[in-house]
Amino acid sequence: MNTEVFAARHIGITERDLPHMLKTIGVDNMEQLIYETIPDDIKLKKPLDLPEGISEHEFLSHLGELAKKNKVFKTYIGLGYHESLTPSVIKRNILENPGWYTAYTPYQAEIAQGRLEALLNFQTMVADLTGMEIANASLLDESTAAAEAMSMLFELRSRQQKKSGASKFFVSEEILPQTLSLLETRAIPLGIELVIGDHESFDFSEEYYGALLQYPGKHGQVNDYASFVEKAKEKEIKVAVAADILSLVMLTPPGEWGVDAVVGTTQRFGIPLGYGGPHAAFFATKEAYKRNIPGRIIGITKDTDGNHALRMALQTREQHIKRDKATSNICTAQVLLAVMAGMYAVYHGPEGLKYIAGKVHYNTRKLSKALEAYGFEQLNDAYFDTIQVKVKNTERLKEVAEGKSINLHYIDDTTVSVSLNEAVSNTDLENLISCFAESHDLEAKSLGDIEMDNTIPTSLKRQAPFMEHEVFNSYHSETELMRYIKKLERKDLALNQSMISLGSCTMKLNAASEMLPLSWGEWGNIHPFVPLNQAEGYQEVLKSLEEQLNVITGFSATSLQPNSGAQGEYAGLMVIRAYHESRGEGHRNICLIPASAHGTNPASAVMAGMKVVVTKTDEKGNIDLSDLEEKVKQHADNLSALMVTYPSTHGVFESSIRQITKLIHDNGGQVYMDGANMNAQVGLTNPATIGADVCHLNLHKTFAIPHGGGGPGVGPICVAEQLKPFLPTNPVIPTGGENAITAISSAPWGSALVCLISYGYIKMLGAEGLANATKAAILNANYIKDRLKGKFDVLYTGERGRAAHEMIIDCRPFKVNGIEVTDIAKRLIDYGFHAPTVSFPVAGTLMIEPTESESRAELDRFCDALLSIREEIDEATAEETDNVLKNAPHTLGMLTSDSWEHPYSREKAAFPLPYIAENKFWPSIRRTDEAFGDRNLMCTCAPIEDYIEA
Repeated sequence: MNTEVFAARHIGITERDLPHMLKTIGVDNMEQLIYETIPDDIKLKKPLDLPEGISEHEFLSHLGELAKKNKVFKTYIGLGYHESLTPSVIKRNILENPGWYTAYTPYQAEIAQGRLEALLNFQTMVADLTGMEIANASLLDESTAAAEAMSMLFELRSRQQKKSGASKFFVSEEILPQTLSLLETRAIPLGIELVIGDHESFDFSEEYYGALLQYPGKHGQVNDYASFVEKAKEKEIKVAVAADILSLVMLTPPGEWGVDAVVGTTQRFGIPLGYGGPHAAFFATKEAYKRNIPGRIIGITKDTDGNHALRMALQTREQHIKRDKATSNICTAQVLLAVMAGMYAVYHGPEGLKYIAGKVHYNTRKLSKALEAYGFEQLNDAYFDTIQVKVKNTERLKEVAEGKSINLHYIDDTTVSVSLNEAVSNTDLENLISCFAESHDLEAKSLGDIEMDNTIPTSLKRQAPFMEHEVFNSYHSETELMRYIKKLERKDLALNQSMISLGSCTMKLNAASEMLPLSWGEWGNIHPFVPLNQAEGYQEVLKSLEEQLNVITGFSATSLQPNSGAQGEYAGLMVIRAYHESRGEGHRNICLIPASAHGTNPASAVMAGMKVVVTKTDEKGNIDLSDLEEKVKQHADNLSALMVTYPSTHGVFESSIRQITKLIHDNGGQVYMDGANMNAQVGLTNPATIGADVCHLNLHKTFAIPHGGGGPGVGPICVAEQLKPFLPTNPVIPTGGENAITAISSAPWGSALVCLISYGYIKMLGAEGLANATKAAILNANYIKDRLKGKFDVLYTGERGRAAHEMIIDCRPFKVNGIEVTDIAKRLIDYGFHAPTVSFPVAGTLMIEPTESESRAELDRFCDALLSIREEIDEATAEETDNVLKNAPHTLGMLTSDSWEHPYSREKAAFPLPYIAENKFWPSIRRTDEAFGDRNLMCTCAPIEDYIEA
């Protein structure tokens, strides 16, 4: 075995495994399997034009050299991004811990209680600091959160406002530039008119339905918005505030003014800058809007035994239920980063946060007074961490500052702003002051003691206590926090425990060598708005990754800006929209979507201003060609796009795909390919070959970025030549094409830091390794399918009876035994496995995707578990519900109870197969009571007696 070949470490199947697996499937070799799986007319004729893979050691050395090209300056640019200090105990035990970063979204609450508690802490922290009643479990970034607030308030218009057509949304000129750009992107398709202006001269006309304020403003001024909010409420104008979360430790929380939503980012709570992300945004609102809040909410409920339990609340709001009626396409969050930010609050506690915020504010006052002593004019009369200073010439100041490795924000020729952070020392302050003095040829002088005025008006000083719950006041030593993090980790089942066979989600190995550089300061401490010559290492990686993805997809250009799959969908559709408008065909607004598509597809189409027309699927799960042709003909004059997932959401390579894409093109439309199933394409076929025009890629699926319990994600779009000019830009650092659409996310390159992972994945696998990984994914899926043959029916297969990289097994026949698909999912926990995807895209089914990184031994354990469960199903009856499936999962408390009155043994409950005893995973709760949790919605930390008696 060549120990330097990364593919041998990433791909779980060895040469020794192949004969047995191929025999089980019924093929002579891998080539025959691929021939029978992928239609011949879409296979690539030659290997990917990518270099050979390199070893892990070579990759880390290579990335180390690139890191040296990044210049880590002391950066005081601000604009929503600040250097922060990640406590080492959090970096080591969460960011670098696969027990946290390889976990899946907590749909299975019984095996996610640790993550759910960490997210409940996050929600509580946000609700307390903002003064709002309810907060969600994070959003993608601050600008996205602000756009979601704009959309939510639009949906919440009164009947009279809707009738009168109130569609204006006021945006304070104090708003961050990247947020304004994203608001512009989102507003146009929804028919919202943005009006940017001074909040002090706003006329509160009835044409307005909402307003957005920045607190503090983009250049640091802290305004008292109480009277603004009061006047707005009188006119039924709802108000959202984009707030700096650290400032809320010292400033009056917007909730006390009666605002309707508060949004922002938690980046400065211990999250690296990472050249723009990933960072967890926050979204807080009134409890009255709980069914309108975007994203996910963690709620408190009880389990079967009445014990305290956590779960994702109000799941019926998900896009898979509402589809084109959904008001948001957000289907994920930034869970890993939210967990870190929440733990930052747990570690420091309210008193620690007061110290940090106080230090930042004190240093800012000190800087302001020092500059005023030198004769500079400071423009902000009330501020928290940012001052505006008038200078003779910003070009001269920039020259001096950059010579001292310092970045400032240069507003215009004579105005500069300086934003301080928790990492600023006395030496840093001295260096800052010397930049101003030297640039104006002033002699350095001893400033002595500077009289410090309080710059926060009494009306804006925070009086309300916050974070009083025990969790924020208990774990302030490293020992205690380390143990608390470990306690939560033990309640979760992640990829470091066993395979997670989630169809459509591709839970593959996130290799340690891909992850290690995320902790390096040369990558973590770069502000997204630094000059490009300070980020040459990043630029080389990002441009190389774009080129790699161009080769893999067969397309001409890539934008890495979208920082989730759903954002990628939206970005792709907005680019198509811009393309049609450029040709004088802006009337094209019909988006055809197969009934089997991901729920985010129709939600994204509606957000992009398109009208969704659903097309049927046939009995084999393929697109119904006759129905598609009929609807294309019916809407030919207005056809904008077809959204198609390939292989299909049913796990099949449809042989008619090129016929389908030609039909769309012949009628003036563009083809958007959802990249959720790209894991079955890489190196064997590609979106360009099937005839698509744009696709998004889930880098957190196919290209190895970890799910992190529900984020981070990256969803770049790759486009054909005609769409290249419309790729999105950024208002601070221009990106995209010559006719670029406005911003899709806050940062120019989205979540740039985690793009290092996908760059490494492709770099180390190389052309051959990438193709072999795809082949292994297809092999593993078909091996499971044939091992389960005769016991579980596979709902859809290709024309030659093969699955793609995933398959759907039908659990509906077991209803005669009284067994539902949920019972099987929960019973798998007893066997040590996370359930496959439940009831998507077909109710009553399990969608299984094993990925290429699983070994044959693990595949066999999984199959053994399902076959054992199949025997348990045969033993069950509809009349007798006291059985291992209905009672699953079984907890340690249940098994060690003095009382055991079930008709099966404790051993059968907990150890149904021999392998389980070697590595038993114990769920911490029994099944959650979903209905109880929705009836008694509690989404912040509270004493258990507050809700259990409800």
